[in-house]
Amino acid sequence: MKSAAFKTSDYLKTRKDILVYLNTALEDGDPAVLLEALRNVAQAKGGMGALAKAAGVSRESLYRTLSRRGNPKIETIMELLRALGFKFRVEQRKAA
Repeated sequence: MKSAAFKTSDYLKTRKDILVYLNTALEDGDPAVLLEALRNVAQAKGGMGALAKAAGVSRESLYRTLSRRGNPKIETIMELLRALGFKFRVEQRKAA
């Protein structure tokens, strides 16, 4: 039996899928999880080149920014989200 490699980006079809996915990555609290999620969303939305162009950064810079060792500034994350059609939003945490 043949199997295909799993690619998260194959399952990010709608804006709602992407929104839920990015919010879940943010809720994890690990910046590396958010960077990986942004890489997957970039692939789902036409690739790193398309996102780099929309965000006004070079493709190489975007690869470095979203790499496992990337450490982007908040401004960069906000610009990438804007280019994807999203924005940060702060909500009050529910009482435990």
